[in-house]
Amino acid sequence: MSRRFTVLVALVVVCAGAELAAGRGMSPAALWDVLGGGGSPTERHILLQLRLPRLLVALGAGACLAVAGLVLQSALRNPLAGPEVTGVTPGAVLGAVTATGLGFAGWESPLAVVVAACLGGCAGAALLWLLAGRGGADPAQTAVHGVLVSAVLGGLTAMVLLVAPGQLGSVVQWLVGTTEGRVWQHWHLLWPWAMVWTAVAWLLAGPLTLLRCGDDIATAAGLATGRARRLALLCAVALTAGAVAAVGALGFVGLLVPHLALAVFGADLRRALPGAALVGAVVVCGADAAAQLASRLLATTGGAGTLTLPVGALTTCVGAGLLLVVVRRAPDRTF
Repeated sequence: MSRRFTVLVALVVVCAGAELAAGRGMSPAALWDVLGGGGSPTERHILLQLRLPRLLVALGAGACLAVAGLVLQSALRNPLAGPEVTGVTPGAVLGAVTATGLGFAGWESPLAVVVAACLGGCAGAALLWLLAGRGGADPAQTAVHGVLVSAVLGGLTAMVLLVAPGQLGSVVQWLVGTTEGRVWQHWHLLWPWAMVWTAVAWLLAGPLTLLRCGDDIATAAGLATGRARRLALLCAVALTAGAVAAVGALGFVGLLVPHLALAVFGADLRRALPGAALVGAVVVCGADAAAQLASRLLATTGGAGTLTLPVGALTTCVGAGLLLVVVRRAPDRTF
């Protein structure tokens, strides 16, 4: 088991190196020069103030979404449950779009945007709990209500964009998901939130493992299933809100990474949750490096100019194909 964690840590290091070397404005040779203590002031600024915080935000957001997805799938006993089921992802997007599109916050203040996104995410989760609470916290009904809440919040986001169409270019990153322009303030806002709620998720590993076995078995083992499920949903909401507030809606990360973690580490969430965090970090960091390399390739061909491929577009395209594989493998299963 330790060998698997070692391999994942090595993959994190490889992806981090690729991320640092993939951006524009500085060649890999200049990167090594800066890491060795040399380089021009501009090159040091690019590495230390632009690329490094972007890397850390990608790692943190990927870990948060992966852990949130595994917590949700375990609490709801549904392998197709992702962070979107809580309503927090579209809610956080609505909060960020409203704040930026209607001029309530500026890009000069990442804190204002993060606060707006977190408030929107909490509002989406509260709306879900208001609806699902009447159904006795049934996992299937919770998932159905989550889809309805997501659709409503998505419609409200579209209405905001209609009110402020001139701001479409500045808010599209919240709809797709990107690490472009992330600075140290984003990281300083993300990591304490991520550390606290990831620790809470790990403390819930035992109850979540029992919930995966079914409510009857969990109850026979002495677990208060309703309370454990509500706390797990709160943890997943908090983790997703922090990630979305930092990078926007990265498609399918929280839905598919848990399947990889369970396949590698097994059903014991005491090992699978830290494994999911590492896998999520690898996926988002690697996807961001690939997106930057693709953007550089498009720029060198002369047809894309300064076009930047958002990492969320890449994770959505790849994730959609993987989702079809998951559905075809278990079309009639609820877990």
